[in-house]
Amino acid sequence: MTSPAGPPPTGSQGDEPKKVRLLAVTACPTGIAHTYMAAEKLAQAAQRRGIEMKVETQGSIGTENVLDDNDVRSADGVIVAADKDVDLARFAGKRVLKVGVAEGIRHPEKLIEQVRSAPVHRPGGAAAEEPSAGGGRERSVAYKALMNGVSYMIPFVVVGGLLIAISLSLGGSPDPSGGLVIPKDSFWMDVNNIGVIGFTLMVPILSGYIAYAIGDRPALVPGMIGGWIANTGSLYDSKAGAGFIGAIVTGFLAGYLVLWIKKVRVPRFVQPIMPIIVIPIVATTALGLFFIYVIGKPISWVFEHLTGWLSGMTGTSAILLGAILGLMIAFDMGGPVNKTAFLFGAGLIATGNQTVMGMCAAAIPVMPLGQGLATLIRKRWYDEQQRETGLASLFMGCFGISEGAIPFAAARPAQVIPANMAGGAVAGAIAGLAGVKDAVPHGGPIVAVLGAVTGVPMFFVAVVIGSVVTAATTVGLVDLSMRGRGAVPAADAAAPAEVPGAVLVGAVPGGSAVAVAVGADGGSGRSAGAAEVSGAAGARGAAVTAPRASGGDAVEVLSGYLTEETVAVRLEAGGKEEAIREMAGLLARSGRVADAGELVASALRREEQGTTGLGEEIAVPHAKTDAVTAPVVGFARSAKGVEWDSPDGTKARLVFMIAVPEAAAGDEHLRILALLSRRLMDAGFRERLLAAPDERALLGVLSEVG
Repeated sequence: MTSPAGPPPTGSQGDEPKKVRLLAVTACPTGIAHTYMAAEKLAQAAQRRGIEMKVETQGSIGTENVLDDNDVRSADGVIVAADKDVDLARFAGKRVLKVGVAEGIRHPEKLIEQVRSAPVHRPGGAAAEEPSAGGGRERSVAYKALMNGVSYMIPFVVVGGLLIAISLSLGGSPDPSGGLVIPKDSFWMDVNNIGVIGFTLMVPILSGYIAYAIGDRPALVPGMIGGWIANTGSLYDSKAGAGFIGAIVTGFLAGYLVLWIKKVRVPRFVQPIMPIIVIPIVATTALGLFFIYVIGKPISWVFEHLTGWLSGMTGTSAILLGAILGLMIAFDMGGPVNKTAFLFGAGLIATGNQTVMGMCAAAIPVMPLGQGLATLIRKRWYDEQQRETGLASLFMGCFGISEGAIPFAAARPAQVIPANMAGGAVAGAIAGLAGVKDAVPHGGPIVAVLGAVTGVPMFFVAVVIGSVVTAATTVGLVDLSMRGRGAVPAADAAAPAEVPGAVLVGAVPGGSAVAVAVGADGGSGRSAGAAEVSGAAGARGAAVTAPRASGGDAVEVLSGYLTEETVAVRLEAGGKEEAIREMAGLLARSGRVADAGELVASALRREEQGTTGLGEEIAVPHAKTDAVTAPVVGFARSAKGVEWDSPDGTKARLVFMIAVPEAAAGDEHLRILALLSRRLMDAGFRERLLAAPDERALLGVLSEVG
């Protein structure tokens, strides 16, 4: 099949015109629907033009339809419709057009035209990128880069910290002269050394992958080496490195320095070695020397003067000194300010003054314990990886490893660092007031358990109160931040009074909770049969009735995730949040929803990350949450449409809602969602959904999906 829109024939007059072959990559950072809908839209647009196209999808289930070397070799251009980093190195020498995933859904024909005149991607270079239209609010480049670094750093923090803690607990013993000591030639010292390596790599990894997200591969080496320099104070005459704060600085400096170097015009024969030799060497050398001679000196100066300032405070109030030391310990968790306070306390042990180290020891575990506690108190504001990190942080806190809180501080510095400092100050002040003493240069509950602390009861009081203060302050500040961005969680008040024979949908604006009446015959009515439970109580924690009984044989589609119980012909809601609450009530009919309010909150948090309005009058809100006991899918049809910030500006008339528990969020349901997304691109399928007269007819149409 020849292409009516392809370029003119390049051969002799009798030759067949050259068929245009295009490639595409689609990817979105959250969910999967946009990935597959963009793929389907691009494939359909190419087919209409007689153009061959192969589309690689990088979804939650992994990469499918992978583009191999033969595909790339024969391609005339590559469209990358993605909202996350995609490795472009394999497309060197090809015309590459990079846009947001929403553009792949909204303007596939336009992209096909543009890619044939897009700039050629050079090794180590960046492809041209069109500004994204629609698709929700985009995170800044700086935010994405920071999160990229944090995501790669977390495993090093967890592995390094837990190995150190395990080696100390199982192989360490108290020593009056040196704290917890592990025999040098023992098995547990080897485990400890492995953990130390993980911790040592943590800071360079953070810096390197921040730089990588900004400047691509050429920025990785200067970013990592810059992070190592920042963490090695001896290189710039400081007793402590700059820690994770220094790593963030070097990461951004390296990334943007590499971007600037890429813009420098060089002779053609030098271009091939720019990304692998010239740029890394120049950027690494310049950044390293800049940090050592320019940034490092002020850090060393601050370290020295803080030590002198603290030395002059030993005669002041113990409460004030404890609060100041706690603030310093909590500020940068291993950086120069933290190390100044720690070394000040450790140095005074030899003079017989153990109270200063007691203040530091009480403050040291507060940050990881407080942040871990916060993930348990307000799970809704943390994703699965962060909650797992929180559990590891709790364990590290027990062993006095303050670095366990660094991933949280790096991800949310404006909320976490002030909360850490508040808790550290409280713990230090209480320890100072009670005269707690620590005979070894270490902190955390482990030193009290092993007998190095004098005044153990008050030591634990200081640690517990400080940790609670940190957790409560973190939760409060994060709540304020999330609410300010519009991600309002469901009410946390007690469950409302139960309504006999009702299924709770959720709170509506104004403080009321809506319950859908369920009759004895299994019928229900959102409008005529609805009862309203007034009051401030929200939907969270409400009991959900058993599923209604359906007459006749049960009809199930999408592997039984969507049934007649979870299908509605009419969606009454006029706005997105109200629609999500109504859809949560629809899912509750299945009996698989344990906490309707938390389900609503999870879905709203997902909307905050990017709209689930897909265009073509479709919205697919979804949530991964333990508010549901098993995967469940619902569908409802809106006659007037709901504004959903869709890429093409259409209101959502076809609304699917998907909810899966954390433990069951595996490949099966993701593949079903991918199949659903692709099926929805068929205009005839959408028309049949809109025309179906009742739930049974809707299920008949939906059964076409599988």
